[in-house]
Amino acid sequence: MGTTTTHPRRPDVIDPAPEHRSVRPTTGTATLVRLMLRRDRIKLPAWVGGLGLFMLYLGAALPQLAPTEADLAAVTPMVQQPVGRLFTGPAYGMEDPTHASFFAAGYLLYLLLLAALMNIMLITRHTRLEEQSGRSELVRADVVGRQAPLTAALVVAVVTNVLAAVVVGMLALVNGYPAPGSAVVAASVGLVGLAFAGITAVTAQLSAHSRGAAGLAGLVLGAAFALRALGDMVATGGSALSWASPLGWGAQAAPYVLDRWWPLLLLLALAGATVALAYVLQGRRDLGAGLLPTRRGHERGGAALGSPWGLALRLQRGPVLAWGAAILFLGVIDGAFTQVMLDSADALPPEMQAMFGAEQMTLGYVAFLSVFSAMLTCAYVVYAVQSLRAEEAAGRAELVLATPTSRAAWAGSHLAVVAVEATLIMVVTGVLTGVAATAVTGDPSLTGDSTVAHLNLVPAVLAVLGLAALLHGWLPGLLAPVGWAMVGLIVFAGTFATLLDVPQAVVDLSPLSHPAQVPVEDVALVPLVVLAALTVVAVALGLLGLRRRQVAGRS
Repeated sequence: MGTTTTHPRRPDVIDPAPEHRSVRPTTGTATLVRLMLRRDRIKLPAWVGGLGLFMLYLGAALPQLAPTEADLAAVTPMVQQPVGRLFTGPAYGMEDPTHASFFAAGYLLYLLLLAALMNIMLITRHTRLEEQSGRSELVRADVVGRQAPLTAALVVAVVTNVLAAVVVGMLALVNGYPAPGSAVVAASVGLVGLAFAGITAVTAQLSAHSRGAAGLAGLVLGAAFALRALGDMVATGGSALSWASPLGWGAQAAPYVLDRWWPLLLLLALAGATVALAYVLQGRRDLGAGLLPTRRGHERGGAALGSPWGLALRLQRGPVLAWGAAILFLGVIDGAFTQVMLDSADALPPEMQAMFGAEQMTLGYVAFLSVFSAMLTCAYVVYAVQSLRAEEAAGRAELVLATPTSRAAWAGSHLAVVAVEATLIMVVTGVLTGVAATAVTGDPSLTGDSTVAHLNLVPAVLAVLGLAALLHGWLPGLLAPVGWAMVGLIVFAGTFATLLDVPQAVVDLSPLSHPAQVPVEDVALVPLVVLAALTVVAVALGLLGLRRRQVAGRS
């Protein structure tokens, strides 16, 4: 306990202890860094390890897809066409491609996106979420400087991004890629991550809520992707619009082709400027408050909010709009890519022809697009069910359950809403993907084929919902790790299993592997009925588990 002293002229006024008066703004940073690393001992290695696994997969899969340079040359139209550049980047070095340059042209963008998302979540979790939950106020009650939490979060971000860059760079060398380009790739990943750490540090000062801060940072990331996509579509190598995006700066480094370092200085400058701005903004607000005014709500809530169903619809509205728009956008773009795929079908390597269906390339590609949409929708399902856990942790579930609402009605309404929304995402995406494919090919049957293919996979998507409900009911602490591990398995089995000759027992763990490959094959009812039955049983068991365990809440 510190000592206190009386005021020299006012004996009735007690001054704070001398050591508290001299607290520097960053006092306690080192302790908070250790605490954050301790709390993220699983999350951060998982993110960095995920980036490493992505690199290892590419090193193994690209030689399988295109063993020779001639095979690579046959695949390059997929990234050289305007639609391909929208998805992948400016397509440097595709005139004489190597496995390294094809990796940079086709996949570097996704490493940059993952690095940006990792930092958005990291900074939001350790800044705005801590203030929103009240934990930051408890920390600040000790001898901790005002800037220490933000400084500690940024230090953890620097450490994480350096580790991610080292892992990506080393595994690029393991894949046999040239060292100079691998160093540029590593630096691009690390600096894009730092740039979005700085951007999120700013948005954490603007919004009073963690979802708002992450949403604003995600909006910046979406705008960066859109600007880069439009700029890269204009011409090979990009255009002026490509340089308006931080993602564009990472791609413009052109690893394994030009190996330019100077575009990465723009990322470093952006990181420095946003971090400085974050500190300035933090000094202009109160702890727990945001600089953006909170929108005033209505005097009275809608009648629907008086029921569990209406509340679930309201709480799930934001996630379904964000995820649904992203899945729909990707589906339409993929559908518009159909003609490019058909034009290059004859020249594609045998491995890629087998992936999409060599004898029925159009139908095989439509089937692949339905699987791709289902993968993303499975990710949405896991994310949406996690909101139940968040409602418990925030104490809001207790308030709802204090009313005549039962646990089954509360959780069941959320699960039913997520099921309906996931089904709508699949149906609408299937229809519009087919419309896009029809528009570029002139084949009207593709609209119906795409719609049926997406509908065929709805029971498999809902099986993931059943697993998430079961985990939430009995083992809520495992909902996030096991749920996202299932999503990773689904992506792996649906995309890479054939190329890497994965044992069938592993593939069968993915719900998406059981329905027929529509429209290449006819619809098979038995797998769909079995998946639907498993979903119902899993949801029922999950609700039973929720009745038997204690509902979490604020302590």
